Amino acid sequence: MSTTAAPTTPSLSRPRSGRMIAGVCAGLARRFGLSPTLVRWIAVASVLLPGPQVLVYVILWIIMPNDRD
Repeated sequence: MSTTAAPTTPSLSRPRSGRMIAGVCAGLARRFGLSPTLVRWIAVASVLLPGPQVLVYVILWIIMPNDRD
């Protein structure tokens, strides 16, 4: 019988390196396998739309832990 390890998904945390402001976009990009630059551009573009984007960013900044490095 062979056992295979389940693929691990990166945790949702803010990296200590590669941050621009708080590391929220970099953490989201790493978690979902996207480019941090792309996520940052999407975040900046979303601010032009009506909605609570800045509030969501601040909330994520508060609740997302730093990496344990």
